[in-house]
Amino acid sequence: MIYTLRFGAAAWVFVCAGSAFAAAGADLAPIQTGLDYHSFANVEQFRVTHVELNLRVDFVNKVLFGEAALEIKRLDPRATELVLDTRDLDIRDVSEKPTNVLGALSKSETTWVSRPFHLDKSDPILGSPLVIELPPLKKSTEIIKIEYVTSPSSPALQWLTDKQTAGRHHAFMYTMSSPIGARSWIPLQDTPQVRATYSAVIHTDSDVVAVMSAKNDPKVKHNGQYSFVMSDAIPSNLISLAVGDLRFKETGPRTGVYAEKPLLADAAKEFADTAAMLQAAEKLFGPYRWDRFDVVVLPRSFPDADSGYPNAPFISPSALTGDRSLESVVVHALAQSWAGELVSGSTWRDAWINQGFAIYMQDRLVQVMYGEPRAAAERAMAWRTRKAPDQALAVDLRGKDPGVLAQESAGAKAGLFFEYLDAKFGRARFDEFMRGYFDHFALRSVTTEQFLAYLKDNLLDRSPNTVTGQEISAWVTGSGVPTDAILPASDAYAPIDAARAEWLSGKLPAKKLATKNWVTQQWLYFLAGMPPSLRKDQLGELDQTFDFTRSTNDEVCSGWLLLVIRNTYQPGYPRLEQFLETTGRETLIVPLYVELVKTPAGATLAKRVYALSRPLYFSRTAAAIDPIVNPASESGDDE
Repeated sequence: MIYTLRFGAAAWVFVCAGSAFAAAGADLAPIQTGLDYHSFANVEQFRVTHVELNLRVDFVNKVLFGEAALEIKRLDPRATELVLDTRDLDIRDVSEKPTNVLGALSKSETTWVSRPFHLDKSDPILGSPLVIELPPLKKSTEIIKIEYVTSPSSPALQWLTDKQTAGRHHAFMYTMSSPIGARSWIPLQDTPQVRATYSAVIHTDSDVVAVMSAKNDPKVKHNGQYSFVMSDAIPSNLISLAVGDLRFKETGPRTGVYAEKPLLADAAKEFADTAAMLQAAEKLFGPYRWDRFDVVVLPRSFPDADSGYPNAPFISPSALTGDRSLESVVVHALAQSWAGELVSGSTWRDAWINQGFAIYMQDRLVQVMYGEPRAAAERAMAWRTRKAPDQALAVDLRGKDPGVLAQESAGAKAGLFFEYLDAKFGRARFDEFMRGYFDHFALRSVTTEQFLAYLKDNLLDRSPNTVTGQEISAWVTGSGVPTDAILPASDAYAPIDAARAEWLSGKLPAKKLATKNWVTQQWLYFLAGMPPSLRKDQLGELDQTFDFTRSTNDEVCSGWLLLVIRNTYQPGYPRLEQFLETTGRETLIVPLYVELVKTPAGATLAKRVYALSRPLYFSRTAAAIDPIVNPASESGDDE
């Protein structure tokens, strides 16, 4: 099948209905609360309430093609243009259903009326607004069908060949809709302030399985056609799809694991506590509102540790350590079932609420499941790596790509904010507030201002003179971390410091160090605390004793490879190249490229390895590494 794809030309600055996005560097007016500066959609005139998909997954041409029917509530009867978000979509046809009955795509006898449409100028971050002409009508609901084809270079779709998967027999595809990627595989109102239900029929090859952020049937037959229903309204960034040789193994009545066959047994063993986690979470945060919690272990190209989606969060295979020391990745994904999925930020400026709550809730769950000492140790290690910047929580992202400018750093500060409230008001009082918040705003999207108003009415005002409005403002709109923040601390790493010091001083050989019960976080701390320069014999001793170069723990291996690069430890270089060619998680590989390019020889190696590895990496990962390896070239362009 041959496709003709259309691409709009880039524009510097433009304003479209429902959007007020301006190029970076321009003088910006004060933030307008509730306005999503990263969407063209005219949500004040029309609101999408349901999305119905009928898509074919084409592994040969690396595209999705088919139809999306949108049920749209007309808010302004005088409005004559519906504006949707798209990016690099080939829009083939747009039509309207005369009646407003659901099941638009399932009824072949339906008569559709073509509607005029055009794609407006393209922006390099936001894509192109799709403008559909509609007559002014009194009816409150419209059904619009859009026939389209995605681009092979869609930034939200990752296509892997069979050789790039664990099983090495079947190709694999997955989506990354968050934050503004959904528009590159579905034409819709791509803003978290719009929540809609959805249904889908996905057509695939008969030897692969499709999984979505909807109700999945673990016992579904492999027949090349899979149906899904999400009956609760969710934002567009939570619509997900993974297609590959996925197998399923149950870990509890409502929990399980999807993974490729070579990973399935290890994943089920690693995440065996998931059912207990779910029960503990419900006791802390209230009822779990989704159908199931089945983690989907993705291929090694996946760029994040985890990505939360209703029913089926995505997890990196780097969490499979064999000692369950990275189960907090699953805990974090579970926390997002409340913070980010049940209740969402209204725009990407408001995402700090979800991020902070999820980090705080992850810590609470780890305390319940594994005890306070482990929770404290994980808090301290996370704080070392996140490094909260000198910025506000509700940060102004106008003119910036929220997908490239990850707000994990803002999340670190936000996590401290909720720890601060917990300490100030007491756990019982704060828990009451937290559960009330999730109940009150369930299946809604909230702005920073709405959250702060609820915080004032339901926590601050009920315990006068505990925390002032000025103190809250210092956290939310002020830069940096307030001086009265409770910074993470743990004594779990003191023995690691002592062991490292004894080895560095020559008092104890590596084989005498008491490392038998160390887990991932302790090994990472041990390696991260090494001096920049080590002798070759020292590196050889560590490698011979602990077999770092051949480690199957991706986190530990990445920490070791940093020392390999810094000290030009030649025995580790074959493993370094193999690691970069097979691993796509950003936090594990970006530091390695940064370290490599510090020397001419390392830069040469980085260019050579990156040329081979780039096709494996997710688009966002490649965009982050491009300017590191090729600083003189234009970054972010596909080769």
